[in-house]
Amino acid sequence: MSSLEIIENKISYIQKHLATAKKYQSYTLKDLEQNDLIRGAVERELYIIAQAVIDLAEAVIAYRNFRKPTTMRESLDILGETGLLPKEFIEKFVGIVGFRNALAHDYEDLKMTVVYDVLQKKLVEVEEFLKRIKGALDI
Repeated sequence: MSSLEIIENKISYIQKHLATAKKYQSYTLKDLEQNDLIRGAVERELYIIAQAVIDLAEAVIAYRNFRKPTTMRESLDILGETGLLPKEFIEKFVGIVGFRNALAHDYEDLKMTVVYDVLQKKLVEVEEFLKRIKGALDI
């Protein structure tokens, strides 16, 4: 499989999980707080999306032979530094790494208001990221 095919597969994977996550947007914050099954499903989908975004950034970096990142956040930073994506967009979007880390490591202290906000308002940023990557790579 070529590097470009890997990137296309990662984009498709993220799109699939975005579609699943959007199905949960009809739930309220109260639903997330009171229903462990809904909360768990939402958290899992958002984690998958955030991790897959980081993986996609790393695949793009490898495809373009940019310098290797030493952190997950740096994977996104490199896309801005190299001009592949606008720095202003990356500065706004890089919070997805912190959110992923909170889901993975701070799950006991995770505020449902943050999870709900990401579910309701931040998925559009992931869609914009995918659109910008596809445009930058002409795919």
